[in-house]
Order: sequence, then structure tokens, then C-alpha cells
Amino acid sequence: MNRRTLVIRYVAFAVVAVVVNLAVQRLVLMGGDTALWFTVALGAGTLAGLVVKYVLDKRWIFHDETRGAAARGRQFGLYSLMGVATTVIFWVTETAFFMVWGTDFARELGALIGLSIGYVTKYQLDRRFVFEGAQT
Repeated sequence: MNRRTLVIRYVAFAVVAVVVNLAVQRLVLMGGDTALWFTVALGAGTLAGLVVKYVLDKRWIFHDETRGAAARGRQFGLYSLMGVATTVIFWVTETAFFMVWGTDFARELGALIGLSIGYVTKYQLDRRFVFEGAQT
């Protein structure tokens, strides 16, 4: 796959994961607006976005053909681990925007900025440590 196709796919999949993440957050936040609801929304949105992005990246970015539950479980574990630092970037940015401006728009803008920085970093980590045999 050429670089242009790779970038278009990766950005498109990141957008899909962001939309899923934010949609899940909005759904959870319909339950309340306390700090607990906010924390649950962050976690649920992050998990939903993670699963969607893993499935898309595995198949369409890295063309990974890992088989077997144990191997896939290990791989998803590594994929998730690589996402820990990038998730911290996302959470801190989203939370800071929300704390400063106190609006849903600001929270979502912070999420988009944090996720964008995180995804660029995550691609490099995934390529190097999770899908090391990939030809991207």
C-alpha cells in the first residue's frame, strides 16, 4: 500500500474511532453530569474507540493475519498497552479543555486534539511493537 492510501485509511479509521468514542461518551453522559458520570463516559468511550480502531487497523492498515485466540489476545493486549500513554494524552487534553471552558463543545474539541496527537504516536508504537511484521 502506498503512503497516501495508508494516511487516508489511518485518518478515516481514526475519525470513525473518534466518532464512536464521543458518541458513547454522549450516551453515558445522558445519565448524569457528575464527576462519576464523566469518568465512566471517558472509560466507556475509550474502550469502544479502542476496539473499533484495533479491528480496523489489524485488517486494513497492518494487514495482520495473526490466528488463534491466544495470539490475538496477546496482540490486543499489546495494542491496548501501546494505547495507555496515548490515552493519557487524550484524557488530560479533554479534561483540561472541559475544566477551563466547562462546555460540551470544549470537552469534545479537547478530545479531538488529544486523540489526534495520540493517534500519530500510537501508529508508530503499533508498527514497531504490535504489528512488527507489517508491511505498511
